[in-house]
Amino acid sequence: MNVTEGRIDPLANARHTGYSRTGFATAYDACRPRPPSEIINLLTQLALSPRPRLVVDLGSGTGLSTLQWGAHADKVIGIEPLDEMRKLAVANNTSSNVTFKAGVAQATELASGTADIVTCAQSLHHMEPETTLAEVARILRPGGLFAAYDYDYPPVVHWEAENAFLAFIDRIGELRLHHGIESKQQQWDKAGHLDRLRDSGHFRYVRETFLHQREPCSAERWVGFALTLRLVPPVLDLGLTEDEVGLTGLRDAARRAFGEAELPWHASYCVRLAIK
Repeated sequence: MNVTEGRIDPLANARHTGYSRTGFATAYDACRPRPPSEIINLLTQLALSPRPRLVVDLGSGTGLSTLQWGAHADKVIGIEPLDEMRKLAVANNTSSNVTFKAGVAQATELASGTADIVTCAQSLHHMEPETTLAEVARILRPGGLFAAYDYDYPPVVHWEAENAFLAFIDRIGELRLHHGIESKQQQWDKAGHLDRLRDSGHFRYVRETFLHQREPCSAERWVGFALTLRLVPPVLDLGLTEDEVGLTGLRDAARRAFGEAELPWHASYCVRLAIK
């Protein structure tokens, strides 16, 4: 754990995810779920802002959530500490009103009271809560909205594929324990997001709701998604065979489930909402 002035160093903590590995950003962008399009309607409605002047996406990664806002806001800023993830977001961007900035959620360097909406899509659990929520409250205008949304995994698609996915993750956990692989990254339980929002004292309204996203999934995407989970790459670095790490079983189950076709997967998002 890296600590600065008694707190975790947010940049060092982000790097401990392993998301800076060569090729990881590309796999992440190709295989991870996209946020539901309905998130735009929900957040603009609650922020009383049909077309927000400024949307800020913290921990924006490869831009999966940030880029959705391009057609719906005057200005969109994605803030991402990892160069490898941010570079791919910039490469994917085709909207002149969307920009990506190097930085951490605890110190955005944005002007106070300027954001209509601030989001954390599958990223708040990587951020020290007290300083992050204080910064969110600082940059939000009065009545502005903060939303943190995370998906459950794996998405619902096919019983055999899902069982194989979970068996693979269990095997990864066993190997990490056997080989003494410990993560240096500090995370915060997603189940505690709502209570931390309430307890922060920054928001007048806090609640959670659920949205769903339906997307096509192939056998390749299913396996690729599993390989982008944070716990997996260090085990693959051990040089074990695919049989030993359980990857052969995952691939075989995916081929049986999907064949050469695609099936729709259904990703469920828990959306935590807070109004300043």
